[in-house]
Amino acid sequence: MLGVIRRRVASGGSSSSSSSILKRSLQTIRPVSSSTSRVSEEILINPRGFEHVRQFSCLAPLRGRAISSRTMREGVSNMELTASKLILSRPFSSDSGDLVDAVVPFMGESITDGTLAKFLKNPGDRVAVDEPIAQIETDKVTIDVASPEAGVIKEHIAKEGDTVEPGTKIAVISKSGEGVAHAAPSENTSKKAAPKQSAPEMKDEEKIKPKVEASPVPVKPKTPAPPPPKHSATEPQLPPKEKERRVPMTRLRKRVATRLKDSQNTFAMLTTFNEVDMTNLMKLRSEYKDAFVEKHGVKLGLMSGFIKAAVSGLQNQPIINAVIDGDDIIYRDYIDISIAVGTPKGLVVPVIRNAEKMNFAEIEKEINTLAKKANDGTISIDEMAGGSFTISNGGVYGSLLSTPIINPPQSAILGMHSIVSRPMVVGGNVVPRPMMYIALTYDHRLIDGREAVFFLRRIKDVVEDPRRLLLDV
Repeated sequence: MLGVIRRRVASGGSSSSSSSILKRSLQTIRPVSSSTSRVSEEILINPRGFEHVRQFSCLAPLRGRAISSRTMREGVSNMELTASKLILSRPFSSDSGDLVDAVVPFMGESITDGTLAKFLKNPGDRVAVDEPIAQIETDKVTIDVASPEAGVIKEHIAKEGDTVEPGTKIAVISKSGEGVAHAAPSENTSKKAAPKQSAPEMKDEEKIKPKVEASPVPVKPKTPAPPPPKHSATEPQLPPKEKERRVPMTRLRKRVATRLKDSQNTFAMLTTFNEVDMTNLMKLRSEYKDAFVEKHGVKLGLMSGFIKAAVSGLQNQPIINAVIDGDDIIYRDYIDISIAVGTPKGLVVPVIRNAEKMNFAEIEKEINTLAKKANDGTISIDEMAGGSFTISNGGVYGSLLSTPIINPPQSAILGMHSIVSRPMVVGGNVVPRPMMYIALTYDHRLIDGREAVFFLRRIKDVVEDPRRLLLDV
């Protein structure tokens, strides 16, 4: 019977006849199961009749008695009211669902907002799924905003330089590309149209010019220009403003500046120096570099030797791996080495986790992976979080000597420098040796000079004789 009602309603019958059929049909319904049974049926309702379609599920409990026509009429009235409310409260959306919003993704636990650095795609450009369309610059990393669908950029909602939060809409993408104006062709068209429109104006000006020039203009005698003022010898000569450029600081640069200044204001920093003879480590590297690459697939560098030496030094002097927390000292039973990497966008410090458990090959692979991510701008927040000790290699840029600044909240940092061949006394003879200056900047509130000097001495001993690592002496 309900099938008959549905067909009558769908065929466009009047609401009165459909209601009467529904009433007569439901008066004959008898319970067919226990009180837990329910009847679910789709009823097509509209306040003006049954011409338009709405989906509704009516669950009528059957408790051993027939449903009266009055109850059914009240139910129909309530359903009509509900349907009208749904029509008014339903949010607007395009029938085709062609437009999709590109929003700022989640940027990390400690990052609440970022700066819209630049758009990688302009209105009118076609994009693929997950293709980056913009870059968000945060205090630590640069994050890409990917396109949620393939289509054409319709418009930019945000502007470059705006501060945005996760979930902020920055662009609208049309999946079909219909109605999207391409910026480049319109500009070319306007440029081509401009000379054509100005041509008649030029002809009119040429016709008017002879009439204007016909009237003689009295010529006034030229007065000599006053000489330029002479600057006194003590007055500074400032460069013109046209030769200056003002560029806002990036969020990463501001973050680095803030942390370094806080480090100077917080720590009682002191630097101690030593020099290392690199002969044996460089000889070890040259003898086994081919076999190392063949077995592990990565080149053997000097950085892994210094990391292993630093691990040995931190194990001998645990206070350098510790940190001050209020009135307490926190000793760490793990060694996470932070490696300072200079990138075009600023200084980042990825972390090598549990370096004390890694061998030379594992360290070299991890260094290459993190350095590549840092230079490509794809390094994550988690890969830079933490760290108990930092190594900065300014020697790759040619630095001979420096005093590195502690990376908070750590307590010390090791600075490596360039290798220079210098005359050294070996066995009573003066011979050329490849030498490197190393520097340790430490928090003097926690670390005394004795521990700092012993730490550098351990670095020197291990680098000059790598066999100590095998024998643990």
